[in-house]
Amino acid sequence: MVDAIDLKIISRLQLNSRASFVEIGKQIGLSPSSVRERVQKLEETNVIKAYKAQLDYNKLGYGLEVMIMLKMFSGKLKDFNKQVHDFPEIKELYRITGPHNIFMKVVLKDQSHLQQFIDRLLAYGEPTTHLILSDFHDFKSSII
Repeated sequence: MVDAIDLKIISRLQLNSRASFVEIGKQIGLSPSSVRERVQKLEETNVIKAYKAQLDYNKLGYGLEVMIMLKMFSGKLKDFNKQVHDFPEIKELYRITGPHNIFMKVVLKDQSHLQQFIDRLLAYGEPTTHLILSDFHDFKSSII
């Protein structure tokens, strides 16, 4: 079971997943070895599932980020699930409730690439596209 100390560790890791056990220990008043043991337990129990690099897609040649909601055609969800790995542009993908079935974050090179991507989606449903104008780089969230 996760306790208050674990929640403090998780909070620090959410803000900086590369923080050392020494840094975290100083911040919460725990020895580095205790922090390490607790993090290992959180990883083993899948409370912490992964550590990921946050990329600047613009610097990688993908100047367009969009959110797309997809209202699936009847009977197309299984086909989409089988083919979704053929869409490397999709960086986040969720099945949701409401009039749309799928919500995705997509990175694309330009408007032409967006048009081609939407054309491919049309085989599965009706997409609604929202262009991301900016994000809040400094926004940090934690459960505590």
